[in-house]
Amino acid sequence: MTRTRLFTAALLGTALAFGSFAAVMAPSEAFAQKAGGEKKASGDTVRPEVGTPLQAAQELVKQKKYKEALAKVKEADAVPNKTPFEASTVLQFKVAVAQAAGDSEELEKGMEGLVAAGALQPAQQAQYALVLAQSYLTDKNYAKTIAWAQKAISLGANEAQARNMLLAAYFESKDYANAVKEMSSKIAAAERAGQRPTQRELEILASLQISNNNEAGYISVLERLVALYPEKKYWEDLLNRVQRKPGFNRDRLALDIYRLKYTIGLLESGGELMEMAQLSLQAGNPGEAQAIIDKGYASGVMGNGPEAERQKRLKDMASKQVGDDKKALAQTESEALSGANAGPILRVAEAYAGYGQFDKAVTLAEAAIAKGNLKNPDDARLRLVTYYLALGQKAKAEATAKAIKATDGPADLARLSLLAAKAK
Repeated sequence: MTRTRLFTAALLGTALAFGSFAAVMAPSEAFAQKAGGEKKASGDTVRPEVGTPLQAAQELVKQKKYKEALAKVKEADAVPNKTPFEASTVLQFKVAVAQAAGDSEELEKGMEGLVAAGALQPAQQAQYALVLAQSYLTDKNYAKTIAWAQKAISLGANEAQARNMLLAAYFESKDYANAVKEMSSKIAAAERAGQRPTQRELEILASLQISNNNEAGYISVLERLVALYPEKKYWEDLLNRVQRKPGFNRDRLALDIYRLKYTIGLLESGGELMEMAQLSLQAGNPGEAQAIIDKGYASGVMGNGPEAERQKRLKDMASKQVGDDKKALAQTESEALSGANAGPILRVAEAYAGYGQFDKAVTLAEAAIAKGNLKNPDDARLRLVTYYLALGQKAKAEATAKAIKATDGPADLARLSLLAAKAK
């Protein structure tokens, strides 16, 4: 497989480019035997039995006869008892000629030999290790890709490039656990440098978590995505997956789920708005139901089409209940506060929240929680989180969310409510 484009940049400046052969080879007189008829090379010299085929290889390269040139290099390589300088020179020729010949196997052998021999400067060793990692990645030899990418990092090569190769090798070899670690480390390094992870990086990490069968890890990445890049598709996926968590009580928290979707802007159809309004009315919260219906009519998704008559009846019902509720709300509040149970106090708090009076809702929700006999006190804390957020009191909202211990949904919805607030 041809590697010309792949390796050209890596080999520039290493005296291995074909126009720089003279810089690699010793001066021409070094190829002759030293005076006195010595049969071994001394210092930076090359014996004729090594130098002659290398010179022939050089001439063949000029003629673009790369395969023949590589054969001559192999002839020089076969000479026994080569000195370190001779061995290094042969390896350098092998790398340059193999590159031109498109012989990746010989190229890799030559580069590995040069690194192992310590014949390169530190910067060259690092660059060669990086190029070897890329070559093996192209050859789909993932084990060697990983080994050379790690070596490149240890030698001080471009770490970002090396880690990208590591990540690709882990993924292609289906080592998803290490791929997750590598991607997570990359993101963490960027964050330490004051950079926020890109949307693409987080999407890759999310995909790796799915491949690694780590649902919790995937949800965690989705939460980061909605915090930094709050697109509808991420929110929908996140909410769907959170509701599928073992033990999540979708029935009890149905209205709270709708409230979160409404806040985020995920409720767009008349049917969804109508269903939320009906749940609000069933919960004794006509103010919230009326606000939802009014939004549906204002946006044009309600009040027309085959459901228009039914929606009109729901609108009239909500309007009537609002009128009745407002007349009795003060008396209902007084009776709730004087009673022994906390439940009625929380229901009045929700009613005030439905009318947008979140300061009153906070006071009453806090009183209900303090009374101490709520059936699901963490549901009340979840709602208190949303009231604090509506008032812009994020610190109190965060403290309240931390106090939620229930594992059947309130903690998840409180955390997502905080994320939605940060994303605004």
